[in-house]
Amino acid sequence: MPRLSIATWNINSVRLRAGLVEHLLGSEAPDVLCLQETKCHDAQFPLKLFEQAGYGHLAINGQKGYHGVAIASRLPLDLVEKRDFCGKGDARHIAASVAIGGRSVRIDNLYVPAGGDEPDPAINDKFAHKLQFLDELEAWIGAGAVAGDRVVVGDLNIAPFEHDVWSHKQLLGVVSHTPIETRRFEEVRNGGRWIDVMRRFTPEPQKLYTWWSYRAADWAAANKGRRLDHVWASPALEPTLSGARVITQARGWEKPSDHAPVIATFEM
Repeated sequence: MPRLSIATWNINSVRLRAGLVEHLLGSEAPDVLCLQETKCHDAQFPLKLFEQAGYGHLAINGQKGYHGVAIASRLPLDLVEKRDFCGKGDARHIAASVAIGGRSVRIDNLYVPAGGDEPDPAINDKFAHKLQFLDELEAWIGAGAVAGDRVVVGDLNIAPFEHDVWSHKQLLGVVSHTPIETRRFEEVRNGGRWIDVMRRFTPEPQKLYTWWSYRAADWAAANKGRRLDHVWASPALEPTLSGARVITQARGWEKPSDHAPVIATFEM
């Protein structure tokens, strides 16, 4: 039975951390790697690195200095869509499909706005943008059971559950874990009948993090993490789910991203 492995990683500049990407591809060898915050125009994307690593199939949606998403694959890709959320022209989404085991799996790679520091849309335009993004996301993929074989991955910038953060009580007023964000997040996911793949294999109340701030002198000792990166699967893929894990050690690599990669596997 063929296995499909999909990795997602907010790389925080693909050119600055090209060596880390190369290391991940060599050590973990996912079939598909979805990156967020690539922070470069399409023409500046390090194509040669991926081609030499065996990932010659690429779908890129780049932007100078900000945002940017990409899908790199060992399997041929059919480009599906680059969606513009909130009419801002930001490079926050790209989708492509892969064929495996007689099935076509659509992969949507998303980078949801962080939302700034103040969780009040009346005084913080960045937070208002985030809530508008969630509204558009719900209308698109959260207004009824999603059909077909489909996976959503990415830095969704919300830690929805109590044990997705190091301190539920202390972070209730902090953007990424506020009640309005977590409620809207789960309304989108439940509305589309999406499966939270990571929590399927590491259920609450186990702690589960993918992000640790650069501000911590020793991120591992403090372990003040949040689960901001996610993998959702459509109902049709539920029987194929076989695993999901965070490559936590990547947070400790030299000059790392503040996010760790997540890899999910599907038995197709």
